[in-house]
Amino acid sequence: MELSLIIPHIEALIFASDKPLAINDLAELLNNAMGFIEDRASVEQVEAAINAIKEKYDSEFYAFGLMESGGGWQFLTKPEYHKTITQLNGDKFLKKLSAASIETLSIIAYKQPVTKSEIELIRGVNCDYAVQKLLEKELIVISGRREDAVGKPLIYSTSKNFMDYFGINSSDDLPKIKEILNHEIIEATKIEREEIKEIEKENDLSEKKLEAGEITEQGSEETAG
Repeated sequence: MELSLIIPHIEALIFASDKPLAINDLAELLNNAMGFIEDRASVEQVEAAINAIKEKYDSEFYAFGLMESGGGWQFLTKPEYHKTITQLNGDKFLKKLSAASIETLSIIAYKQPVTKSEIELIRGVNCDYAVQKLLEKELIVISGRREDAVGKPLIYSTSKNFMDYFGINSSDDLPKIKEILNHEIIEATKIEREEIKEIEKENDLSEKKLEAGEITEQGSEETAG
């Protein structure tokens, strides 16, 4: 199968889709649409086409690119243009999660599958409202029940929308807790060093002013003498 023949069709499928499309889905949709019987497009060919399309839109001439997110491929605006597109229907793009929702979502993401009581044990407060909001936003899903617990409570996990929302392909792509802590320590150290440098500069400046004042006073005394 000619790669040049399938590239436009794959590009059209990704462009028209409102969700990320996986390689296998693209191959199936492509073959169904074009009615290939003997000469079917293979997964390897679809991957090659994806690489070609991605390379095309990586150019600085395009404000968007082909990116892997949420377990599939989709066209997304490049980060440097995010501030610009928030001017269009800004409320839609600037919607943010509350602090309580972010805390609850973080616990679910790192502890999944997890029950509501387990989340509340970690947070120390009731999380009914936060869990409900996350379910409404489709960032989490009910993935089953804790069969070995009393009452068999519901358990929660992150959804495909969660991966799409945060631009990752699986929970394995989440930053490790150790990395986050190390980053915070580095940032704190960096700020401390900058503050020390600023203080040293101020001290040097003060010393120079004092020296300049002493020289002026000595000059005045000599003139007076």
